[in-house]
Amino acid sequence: MVVAVAFMLVVGWWQVDGPGAETSDSARPLALSGMDFDLIDHEGNDVGPYTLLGRPSLVFFGFTYCPDVCPTTLADISGWLDELGADAGRLNTVFITVDPERDTVAAMDEYVGYFHEAIRGWAGPLLEIERVVAGFRASFEKVPTSDGYTINHTASVFLFDAEGRFVTTIDYHEPREFAVPKIRRAMGAGGEGAT
Repeated sequence: MVVAVAFMLVVGWWQVDGPGAETSDSARPLALSGMDFDLIDHEGNDVGPYTLLGRPSLVFFGFTYCPDVCPTTLADISGWLDELGADAGRLNTVFITVDPERDTVAAMDEYVGYFHEAIRGWAGPLLEIERVVAGFRASFEKVPTSDGYTINHTASVFLFDAEGRFVTTIDYHEPREFAVPKIRRAMGAGGEGAT
């Protein structure tokens, strides 16, 4: 069992960060300085890609009605931030909604309040959400259900360095012992590019 888990982790690394990773520039998120979008944070402040420059950033897309992936990932992120301790304050940590129809600023404010205090919630109109998702090379799709709709969306966490360059992603359910070192490397990247 341990060998199987280790093998799966190596294969995952190979495909995401290692030699087998996608190298096409069209699949990589743009640098934050190359993005253009205007959103509002959960406290009513105007935010955009410029807000993230100057400190490394963790960015995750989701929605407050998400039944499992979003609360699980935000709980994981909270654990990473706890492990970083005082260093967590040197990091932008942002949860961006892909459900502008339901996720108002007030809804985002309530929702992020259940997680680590460093996590910021960003919302905005559909056009702006589409712009930010396109810049991150992420995706989302509204899916009808018997009682309304749900949203399929990219489940990885995006990691950028302080200059706004994309570093890597942290996969859904990636173990903390792999996630936190990735964050620390991005925080110490200085002038380095992707890890």
